[in-house]
Amino acid sequence: MTEVVLGSASPARLRVLRQAGLDPRVLVADIDEDAIADELTGAPPAEIVTRLAVAKADALVPRVDADDAVLLTCDSMLHIRGELVGKPHTAEVARERWAHMSGHSGDLLTGHCVTRIRGGEPVARATDSESTEIRFARVDDATVEAYVATGEPLAVAGSFTLDGLGGWFVDGIDGDPSSVLGIGLPLTRRLLARVDVDVTTLWSAR
Repeated sequence: MTEVVLGSASPARLRVLRQAGLDPRVLVADIDEDAIADELTGAPPAEIVTRLAVAKADALVPRVDADDAVLLTCDSMLHIRGELVGKPHTAEVARERWAHMSGHSGDLLTGHCVTRIRGGEPVARATDSESTEIRFARVDDATVEAYVATGEPLAVAGSFTLDGLGGWFVDGIDGDPSSVLGIGLPLTRRLLARVDVDVTTLWSAR
């Protein structure tokens, strides 16, 4: 049976896959995402997130020693008001981001890379990105301060979550909700098919 490997430390991505019937092994790529994104300054946002997903895959392929495996890697960023942003990392940046986002709409882009590995070697790869419009509520400074104080927005793309505390401040979305959580199931299914893997063969016993 083909082994599924998730190349991400994201609890949300792991949760999405588990709820959808997969039980992946988790590996985490040690790459400098901010440095790679800086090198790609000026490239289309969809290309940047996809290239980041590929960079994670390239870093992890040597660690996947399975006879037959698919490695799933992703990267998400928020494109809002002409700016492409990832994780804020600090409370100060998160506050600034929410001042910029409040009452506006943006596109959460998630780059996907699916790599088929046989005998420890990559034999096929498919990549693409998904874009979902996010409509943010208008929130006051006190609310932003309370949200930032929880620590949740500091380590997530765009400084918000859809399935956590940040969900209170998202008025609506237009697109794939699983992609907003970090890995789009419909797109991943299509990419798996491009590397000759039927997603139904990956479902674990339930």
